[in-house]
Amino acid sequence: MAEMLAAGGWLMLPIAICSVLGLAIVIERAWALHIQRVAPPRLLEQRAQLARSPALSNADRQSLEAHSPLGRVWAAVMATRGEGTDIRRERIEEAGRQAAHDMSRYLNTLGTIAAITPLLGLLGTVAGMIQIFATMTEAGLGDAQALAGGIGQALVTTAAGLCVAIPALVAYRYFNGLVEKRGLLLEQWAVRLIEDQRDAPST
Repeated sequence: MAEMLAAGGWLMLPIAICSVLGLAIVIERAWALHIQRVAPPRLLEQRAQLARSPALSNADRQSLEAHSPLGRVWAAVMATRGEGTDIRRERIEEAGRQAAHDMSRYLNTLGTIAAITPLLGLLGTVAGMIQIFATMTEAGLGDAQALAGGIGQALVTTAAGLCVAIPALVAYRYFNGLVEKRGLLLEQWAVRLIEDQRDAPST
């Protein structure tokens, strides 16, 4: 590994940093977007109780919002109970957008990593070719070792950039789709709580 980093030149450093950062984002988002983090089973079990509750105190509402993305949406449902339909829809949609924004955290960074690492690899290729031509100008075609160094830099940086970019792009697309799917689930659960509120008498 050290030999590969050395062969790729200084451009291997930003590519390596991108790979570490991308891996950290993938692990963090996989944990944060797990269904039990988005909609904890314990919270789902409280749906009937919430539907019967006429209102929540500020402390209970803040606790519910901080609990999970589903808690944020349900807190908006609880806070607008008794309000007009348009006001409820606006507040709940706002809470849903905020929850989706939170679930999309760091995904722009992951997409940027997927976009720039091939360019860094291409830049390494160009730098390697420049080194090759400089060597040819100074020593001609007889210095095979010097020529191999430039060719190695060009190939290693290109391969490294692609090896980081391809998984990052796949993960970026996957997590974007997962955020959309989780958002639809939040919308469905918000509707279910509203329906439960209509059917359950206030206490």
